[in-house]
Amino acid sequence: MERRMVVTQTECPARIVPAGTPVTIPKDTFVTITQSLGGNYTLTWNGQMVRVDGTDAGALGLVPEKLSFPEPETDQILEEQVWDALKTIYDPEIPVDLVNLGLIYAVKINQESKRVDINMTLTAPGCGMGPVLVGDVEYRVAKVPNVKQVKVELIFDPPWQRDMMSEEAQLTTGMFY
Repeated sequence: MERRMVVTQTECPARIVPAGTPVTIPKDTFVTITQSLGGNYTLTWNGQMVRVDGTDAGALGLVPEKLSFPEPETDQILEEQVWDALKTIYDPEIPVDLVNLGLIYAVKINQESKRVDINMTLTAPGCGMGPVLVGDVEYRVAKVPNVKQVKVELIFDPPWQRDMMSEEAQLTTGMFY
């Protein structure tokens, strides 16, 4: 387990684990990094576990993860960019992104309202990290050019099974069969 204390350099947006409630950690606050996976950070702060998106790592004095897209040529949301953003979100306990885990079931884009609707599942219906993962998806997909709103719906039909994982993910996790 990683344990490293850092001081916030600026106000730092975070989400309480596992509820996913947004909070702001004040500047000049001591926090302890307990885990860094997939470019995101799990911290303890004021006795609570919180998650900081890797794109906000600069607030922790770390190199932020870059999620950048080419300057849009139109006002349209590009589905490929939505999928690219989704591929940067990792399960907090498994070092594999949500797309390769097979957790993203559908992406629907409404160009008129600039809204992206995503149907996703979890590896288990009782997964306590569900609200945090939903928050990760909303946060990252909102960074895609022209996206004004992101709505994530957790669905459990069909139930997730390991054969929904990409072959690469199965090899990474040792679940290849």
